[in-house]
Amino acid sequence: MGECLMATTRTMPPIPVPIESFEVRRNQYYSTKILKEMLGNVPKDALKLLGVTDKDLCIPILTYVFGEAQVGGTAAVVSLARLRQEHYGLAPDPSLLLERLRKESLHELGHTFGLVHCPSRDCVMYLSNTVVDVDTRGRDFCRGCETVVASNTATERRR
Repeated sequence: MGECLMATTRTMPPIPVPIESFEVRRNQYYSTKILKEMLGNVPKDALKLLGVTDKDLCIPILTYVFGEAQVGGTAAVVSLARLRQEHYGLAPDPSLLLERLRKESLHELGHTFGLVHCPSRDCVMYLSNTVVDVDTRGRDFCRGCETVVASNTATERRR
């Protein structure tokens, strides 16, 4: 994924999921509260911070989300929970999980570079309401979205 964004990546130690992000009545975690916690842990030399969790994520207006990001911001989080075949009563498929994680990670990072949902199904920024949408959309940015990311990346690196 670093090649796709032409960025150097590194793995950081885990950040604990904040207890207050747990929504008891939904048995899920409020992703915006996780993002807020992540923002306090962004390394000074980092352009972006991507968190990956196994927690099932939600926001108040949606039943679930695969991830959330600050549009034009620094942090994004992606959940493995609904990307796993096991969530749907199916046998594990590690390669499919990795492909879904790649797409969702690029999608959420795209939001941090200022992208909104793209109308092209071939673009990784196409809106996914279901895991089938994740599987059928493109795995990379379309030319238009790629141009925006490249421009915003260059601008952010100069800061």
